[in-house]
Amino acid sequence: MHLLNLGILAHVDAGKTSLTERLLHSVGVIDEIGSVDAGDTQTDTLALERRRGITIKSAVVSFAVDDVTVNLIDTPGHPDFIAEVERVLGVLDGAVLVVSAVEGVQAQTRVLMRTLRRLRIPTLVFVNKIDRRGAGDERVLRALSERLCAPVVPMGTTDGLGTREARFVPGPGPSALDVLADHDDELLSRYLEGGVPDDRLRAALVDQTRRCLVHPVYFGSAVTGAGVAELVAGIKELLPAADGDPEGLLSGTVFKVERGPAGEKIAYARVFSGALRIRDRIPFGEPREEGRVTAISVFDRGVDTRQDTVPAGRIAKLWGLEGIRIGDALGEPRTAHEHHFAPPTLETVVVPGPATDRGALHLALTRLAEQDPLIGLRHDEVRQETSVSLYGEVQKEVIEATLADEFGLDVTFRETTPLCVERPDGTGEAAEFNKRGENPFLATVGLRVDPAPVGSGVGFRLEVELGSMPYAFFKAVEDTVRDTLTQGLHGWQVTDCTVTMTRCGYSPRQSHAHQGFDKSMSSTGADFRGLTPLVLVEALRRAGTRVHEPMHRFRLEAPADTLGALLPVLAALRAIPRTTVTRGDTGVLEGVVPAERVHELEQRLPGLTRGEGELESAFDHYAPVTRGIVPRRPRTDHNPLERKEYLLNVTRRVGS
Repeated sequence: MHLLNLGILAHVDAGKTSLTERLLHSVGVIDEIGSVDAGDTQTDTLALERRRGITIKSAVVSFAVDDVTVNLIDTPGHPDFIAEVERVLGVLDGAVLVVSAVEGVQAQTRVLMRTLRRLRIPTLVFVNKIDRRGAGDERVLRALSERLCAPVVPMGTTDGLGTREARFVPGPGPSALDVLADHDDELLSRYLEGGVPDDRLRAALVDQTRRCLVHPVYFGSAVTGAGVAELVAGIKELLPAADGDPEGLLSGTVFKVERGPAGEKIAYARVFSGALRIRDRIPFGEPREEGRVTAISVFDRGVDTRQDTVPAGRIAKLWGLEGIRIGDALGEPRTAHEHHFAPPTLETVVVPGPATDRGALHLALTRLAEQDPLIGLRHDEVRQETSVSLYGEVQKEVIEATLADEFGLDVTFRETTPLCVERPDGTGEAAEFNKRGENPFLATVGLRVDPAPVGSGVGFRLEVELGSMPYAFFKAVEDTVRDTLTQGLHGWQVTDCTVTMTRCGYSPRQSHAHQGFDKSMSSTGADFRGLTPLVLVEALRRAGTRVHEPMHRFRLEAPADTLGALLPVLAALRAIPRTTVTRGDTGVLEGVVPAERVHELEQRLPGLTRGEGELESAFDHYAPVTRGIVPRRPRTDHNPLERKEYLLNVTRRVGS
């Protein structure tokens, strides 16, 4: 039996979860179709999902189509939960991208298709809601080609568009040959010589779909079931089966972590090669650790059942790996995890209610961050505050509701602020020497900070001989450099720089006569961890840093006669329009806007455009803050910027 791990992706409200329900009903997994509005769907299992009518967490359900077993993963559509989608992409064999026939191509549709094509994940498109008033077919096809820049092959036409009787009429049209011939010279030659047999055309369609060169498009309705049977047939025929060597070394990836009723950790993982067995001790994570699998469950025909073994290609739930985290490799690591979407660009402080225990709140937030690593927690011991990073305001509302529903904790939030970064302005160098000057640490550390290309992150290099002191001391310096750079001169994370170790030295292991090891005379890793922040911030001071704020690119479509009212508002929000195009009665503005102003723009847009304005936005880049007061972020460490305070906090071996 073949396996297929299939993702269902869409912009919010395109009907993705409703399509999942219809698919499960059509293949006999469920007897009655659940409703998002009624809150009784198979994959939206969280109480909060049912109440709000949106998908927040990815969910797995399995069904069979003849000899193919499909593990279907329903993912969130709202951009605030894009991190949940990111984790799923690495375990997919294929995808169905759902597009609304009424709203057409939307902001998240474009983000998702660009990512699917970049990762070369074979993707079918399902144009949903053809039974709704205002539905389009040719209009949506044009938008798919033009706005997604993707070669699409319509797999049929519609009849009765925009009515309850709307149906899908299968059969690729003449345009299919044109699209397929662009990637197949032999197909083009046969067409010019007199014609292409149907079986040859079908073979080309299968081959090019599986190579992610073209994307077949089906029309239908999740509500009435139109086009769903044809989509199921397409899933079986056009998308590739899961591959993997069952006899190879164990290799897998964890894409979801949740807690069971007793608080036990449950990991969702795909096995790419080898086999995973109950009671196996397996290495996982980075740094590597080992754990024993105590129970395994696999997905089968709408339920998950206990099993002793997970073969290559399958998705399973694993118990017993208490230290496991999302993104961890099981067994042999495949490749380093690459982020496919932008990181969160907003941050807020969680404010506990009067009766809320701070310890319980910290534990609850840690549990949430465990399930979503991009909810970055930042705890300030001095102010007794915890900050969380966010994608948007909806995510903040969901965190608040989750803390109340699942943990019984009452919280509010401070105003959302942008998450800035710092980049070095130039080169800076500093050093402190063992047993010289006011250095109380038994260590010599010299560091140089240089700017690096945008997007390169933080690099660490050596200009000293690796054998000139124990490797553990070099590792202590590198780890401390990376940790210290999470808070720069203005309190923001420092990125896009190279830190070079230019000097090193240590006091070898010593002791008084006839006595054991005396660490007051000998260097330890703590000496290097203590001294490195002082040297690094001094090098940063000499280099200088500039704060950069997150900027979103935006595309705003509105009636042309409202552009005059929009432009002054955009200017007040510090948005910079770069292109303005008028098409008949519609105007399209494209440009960039500070991330912190996107929510305000979304709120004001309906009133400025008679409710007809449409806004797409996504993170684009970080731009230097050039006006007003440079934003600062309170520090949460021992503050190496204040030497005396730092030394008093870090060590008692302070020189006079």
